[in-house]
Amino acid sequence: MNEKYKKESANDVVFNLEYNSERQRLIIPEYGRHLQKLIDQATAIEDAETRNKAAKYIIQVMGSLNPHLRDVPDFQHKLWDQLFIMSDFKLNVDSPYPIPSRDVLQLKPDALQYPQNFPKYRFYGNNIKYMIDVANKWEDGEMKNALVMVIANHMKKSYLSWNKDTVKDDVIFEHLYELSGGKINLLQSSEELLNTTDLLRTNKRMSNKITPAGQPKIQNNKNNKGPGKPKPFQKNNNQK
Repeated sequence: MNEKYKKESANDVVFNLEYNSERQRLIIPEYGRHLQKLIDQATAIEDAETRNKAAKYIIQVMGSLNPHLRDVPDFQHKLWDQLFIMSDFKLNVDSPYPIPSRDVLQLKPDALQYPQNFPKYRFYGNNIKYMIDVANKWEDGEMKNALVMVIANHMKKSYLSWNKDTVKDDVIFEHLYELSGGKINLLQSSEELLNTTDLLRTNKRMSNKITPAGQPKIQNNKNNKGPGKPKPFQKNNNQK
């Protein structure tokens, strides 16, 4: 008669313990080792029909971890791709999406082309340089003159934001002449930029540290008795 429960030796249990350092490396650790074992078992199935059923069941298990994205078509495509990746591209099943390859997975993205890294006047920023380049391409006229004045005023505002001091218009015009490659020349112009005081006031208004105008301030008045404040207890000496 077979025993229902077989007593094991404590030494055998300790000797057969598995440590993570001795186990196989998980390709996508977020899904855990149990799901990795399911994929390994499905890969070893010889019958194609049974193997396809096992793959669909594993996809359902993977989708249950993110139920809010289970029925999204793009998310299903991602699950199938992860299934083949976790099987080390050894799982041979019918996929509703193109099967990824190992070469595509190991491709490195192209290096990004960053803009100007070391501008001469960093306090102006790269956007000012882009605006100046656009102004250089415009034909002379009222629209270009208006754009040049907007750029010059913005340069003055940026200068004051970083230096916290007054600046003459001639300095801004010299920087504009230099950044435009000599195409925008306001050195001999009689145009005047916005007042320094107005620009500084605008910068303070846009700061998060300043309380916006019109916002009520909370005042703590100890003598203020609101309707929800409980009345103090008074003892009635007439009661016996």
